[in-house]
Amino acid sequence: QVQLVESGGGLVQPGGSLRLSCAASGFTFTEYTMRWYRQAVGKERDLVAYITSAGGITNYADAVKGRFTISRDNTKNTVYLQMNSLKPEDTAVYYCNAVPRPGSWVPFEKEYWGQGTQVTVSS
Repeated sequence: QVQLVESGGGLVQPGGSLRLSCAASGFTFTEYTMRWYRQAVGKERDLVAYITSAGGITNYADAVKGRFTISRDNTKNTVYLQMNSLKPEDTAVYYCNAVPRPGSWVPFEKEYWGQGTQVTVSS
């Protein structure tokens, strides 16, 4: 049974920090690029950051560059999103996403989503 379980969300003041975690199970974690998305109320779901299967390449949305850091621990099948200098506009539900890496033997349609974790930035 495939699972992506996010944790670490909550209420934080502007300028504060949170660390999100996404624990994966039920699939070969090292065959997957891991991504964080977010969706604010009334808006589309947007890509925040991704990290390649071995962790060698990361990329970020312009809105979070320099403030957020994505990382992964392949020994724990977990991906993280460290969020610093949080702003009210970072308020959203954050989703963990797994997609097969390019060239993987895993069929491309084997994409998975977590249930989301709420992040609220407010004073």
